[in-house]
Amino acid sequence: MPEVDRLVPFSVLDLAPIVQGGNAAQALRHSLDLARHAERCGYRRYWVAEHHNMDGVASSATAVLVGQIAAATSTIRVGSGGVMLPNHAPLVIAEQFGTLATLFPGRIDLGLGRAPGTDRATMRALRRHLDVTDEEEGFPQDVMELQRYLGPSLPGQAVRAIPGSGTEVPIWLLGSSLYSAQLAAHLGLPFAFASHFAPDLLLSALEVYRARYRPSAAWPAPHAMVGVNVVCAASDAEAAYLFTSIQQRFLGMQRGQRGPLPVPIDPGELDTLWTPHEKAQVQRMLVASAVGSPDTVRRQLASLVAQTGADELIVAGAIHDHAARLASYEAIAPRS
Repeated sequence: MPEVDRLVPFSVLDLAPIVQGGNAAQALRHSLDLARHAERCGYRRYWVAEHHNMDGVASSATAVLVGQIAAATSTIRVGSGGVMLPNHAPLVIAEQFGTLATLFPGRIDLGLGRAPGTDRATMRALRRHLDVTDEEEGFPQDVMELQRYLGPSLPGQAVRAIPGSGTEVPIWLLGSSLYSAQLAAHLGLPFAFASHFAPDLLLSALEVYRARYRPSAAWPAPHAMVGVNVVCAASDAEAAYLFTSIQQRFLGMQRGQRGPLPVPIDPGELDTLWTPHEKAQVQRMLVASAVGSPDTVRRQLASLVAQTGADELIVAGAIHDHAARLASYEAIAPRS
């Protein structure tokens, strides 16, 4: 896909989807297989995302999975997209990712999110207490505390991350709002926008991020990564069929129902499942998607890059059939 490849690098976002009829062990094996495949195909990064108490997602122990994927590959950067920092003490994350960076030097990324990645009951189980005000106000302080743990040790520093201190693991801020864009700009950090499921503020957030960016030593210029769903197959019709798994999942999200990734259905059957309002909501959430044959997807991705000025695309591709998922990523790969 040379038209797009010359513009931006591609990366992979993986939630280790548990598919209908499958299980978590299969999902994790498939993630390792996809990571090796993505490395062969020339993707820049392979990120996994923290979610909890979800029957369809196996990436809850994010740092553990990052380590397994890094061990199964040799060159691709591996990281979190992201770790939900309010769920954890910054020192714990610094030690985990400092250990990973020590084992796999130059290959680990640490993407941080402000959302819980779960429901309130699970939030309570993770944190033992809930204080939304503290979460809102404490996130910038937690990010900067984490930066200190991963930076060089300072004279008189009472608490250090070992391993971690001095590893300078690259920190990214993730988000779907202006808040995260502003904070990333203020701290001089790269920014990844979750447009693959929350695209409403994409262009506004990117504008704010670039306009307010304060250069840092590690990142002298802003770097914006844009999330996009991609389902690529031999024909537009086949891709539309495979894409119905994602559409059904997002319909379930609208109804507060989360489960394994559904088996695809004939696209015409969707109108028997959703109401007009639900259809409009799903379409709105999935507007940052490229679905079709290689030529169709090429045009859609080129349009997204032109519209956003993205420095990088991170591709989410939840497809029920593993072989079809591998083929989709290969069809849009930098080396294909």
